[in-house]
Amino acid sequence: MAPDEGVGGRIDAAVARVFSRRLPDAEGLPRYVAPLPAWLENVGLRLAWPIALVNLVGTLFGFWYYAGRPLNTAPPLVEGQLGAAPLAAYPLIPDSPVATLFIGLSLVAWRLDWNTEWLHMLGFFGCIKLGLWTPYVQLVLNGPGGIPIWLYWFLILSHLAMAAEAFLIHRYASFSVASVAVAVGWYGFNDIVDYFVPILDGPHHTWLRAEPLVAAGGFDHTVLAHDLAAGWAVVLTLMATFLALATRVEKVKRQA
Repeated sequence: MAPDEGVGGRIDAAVARVFSRRLPDAEGLPRYVAPLPAWLENVGLRLAWPIALVNLVGTLFGFWYYAGRPLNTAPPLVEGQLGAAPLAAYPLIPDSPVATLFIGLSLVAWRLDWNTEWLHMLGFFGCIKLGLWTPYVQLVLNGPGGIPIWLYWFLILSHLAMAAEAFLIHRYASFSVASVAVAVGWYGFNDIVDYFVPILDGPHHTWLRAEPLVAAGGFDHTVLAHDLAAGWAVVLTLMATFLALATRVEKVKRQA
């Protein structure tokens, strides 16, 4: 593939002078599975260590956010959503911090040449799903009330950046069927216990402002916002599954 020209190519060249490690070859995948321009993929991969660090710091911020943000009660019954749940439910609640943990560790594993296809797929699914679910919830269901405006837009823009990160992974992962199955199992399980069949006490899914807390650890799930959030979560799990398997098919076609 010829190098990109224009501003993008110059940015890639400038970054390459500092972060010059050889990158995986671009395979020429179609735009529907590889929408980022080649120069942006290159820049993202060259900056894998800084981006991984940003994601891991974001994981810490996200757990702080879930642990310290009061639930919508007057006065609050619980200081923080994690405080309303048992310890065993912690991996199921802060979905975005867990997703940034997956992508951060995925980039680290790639740079260290670890064979962790399952981790790459968890990062891919997590970034697509939470990167698009959270902006939808903030813009359509929650709105900016109750949090500072800077934090509101930070949540939206940072999650959209997560969705973009997902499309770096095809350059270094094989998208094996077994690894896709692991990611489908984890995120499908999350959808079930978040919205349909709770298996532990306390609120599983990210709190929605339209859902009043009727008792300590109990949400009112009869509101429309719950159904809209659940529906979009399921759609995104299906979308990530389609994109992962379609990427696998396109990669196999080019290898053949």
